[in-house]
Amino acid sequence: QVQLVESGGGLVQAGGSLRLSCRASGSTLTSNAMAWYRQAPGKQRELVAAIASGGRTNYGDSVKGRFTISRDNAKATLYLQMNSLKPEDTAVYYCNSGTYIGGTYHGYNYWGQGTQVTVSS
Repeated sequence: QVQLVESGGGLVQAGGSLRLSCRASGSTLTSNAMAWYRQAPGKQRELVAAIASGGRTNYGDSVKGRFTISRDNAKATLYLQMNSLKPEDTAVYYCNSGTYIGGTYHGYNYWGQGTQVTVSS
């Protein structure tokens, strides 16, 4: 069973930065791909960024060039560095474990409790 615990959210002004962390537990974690999703009020959950076990990454179009996903397998921790934040980045951010199939990330049904990010204008 994989357990995921996110942290690092908060309130920040537009243009600011935040770094999210996701501490994971589970015997197969280091071999899994990982991802960050977000869900804003009234909207569907969307993929923000994903990273393969070997380090390959992909990003949603709205965050390319501003967000960076990384992982430290030794610490079983996933990170999301968010720069140049915009009010439209406001959402609950969730950590996810999954796999790549044909170059596309597919998440397993393992989710953390989420961490709120609020960007003021």
